[in-house]
Amino acid sequence: MASFLPRRALLAAPLLAPAVLRAQGAWKPSRPVTMIVPFAAGSGTDTVARMLGALLEQDWGIQVVIDNRPGANGAIAAVTTARAAHDGHTVMITTNSPHGATPALMKRPTYDAVADFSPLSRMGTYIFVFAVNDQVPVRSMQDFLAMAKAQPGQLTCASGNTTGVVGAAMLNRIGGIDVTHVPYRSSPPAMTDVIAGRITSMFADVASSRAFLQEGKLRPLGITSAQRTPLFPDWPALSEVGLPGFEMLSWMGAVGPARMPEEVVGAWNAAIRKVWDRPETVRRLGDVGIEKVTSTAAEFGAFIRQQIAFWGEQARAAGIEPE
Repeated sequence: MASFLPRRALLAAPLLAPAVLRAQGAWKPSRPVTMIVPFAAGSGTDTVARMLGALLEQDWGIQVVIDNRPGANGAIAAVTTARAAHDGHTVMITTNSPHGATPALMKRPTYDAVADFSPLSRMGTYIFVFAVNDQVPVRSMQDFLAMAKAQPGQLTCASGNTTGVVGAAMLNRIGGIDVTHVPYRSSPPAMTDVIAGRITSMFADVASSRAFLQEGKLRPLGITSAQRTPLFPDWPALSEVGLPGFEMLSWMGAVGPARMPEEVVGAWNAAIRKVWDRPETVRRLGDVGIEKVTSTAAEFGAFIRQQIAFWGEQARAAGIEPE
């Protein structure tokens, strides 16, 4: 027997369809996705972006292209992302550099870290370690501080991101020392020079430095979090080995250009959380020094605003002048 819908229901059906599709999370990429990374290939952010890209390729059946745009502490990548189409096919794996400290380090910011982006999800917290070349005759952070005080201006500290920039300034301020800061465009070339002995030390993310730490080419002296991490329980927090109050939270997450449709933001958030919640993914992240964190898009947006204020305060306290 045929069934008939009331005329009012038939008229409403086309209006309801988009809402039903959104509720079902029906959006997915229709062509290859570009994932912009603000640091060079081989950096910690690049390592995790490639992990996420490979997982999303499996789930979506769509190619994910990694586009490394290093330079200007992430500002180049941020501007590129902000200018992209907001249809969900271009996203950026950001960090506390472009969406935290970098705006505070620029006299004339080239982008608005809040207004120019659509937050998608937090992804994790980095473990950063302060490490020295294996030939440096120190075995602890206390040894390093004593050596730096005996040789003011002679030791060097490389940075490949704003965590390293602010970290070097905090090292001097809290430690009461004078270590020369040497900036690089990204972490891999900075690490190359530390390993080669051209630079004394650096703040390195474990994702890109773990192999060198395991091989003994870099010697870890402490981590930047407030306390030790279960991932590396033998590494002391810098705050407990001569730098009281030293703490830097380094993180990563995903953003898209501003004005991404709500259903696209929701689909990205759901896709990231789905692959990130898998036990195997959590294990792989831990292997490269990343503690998994996820969030709603709104929570990540609020977190970014808080982090911009936090890193601005850290930069000012460290006496860093905007350039």
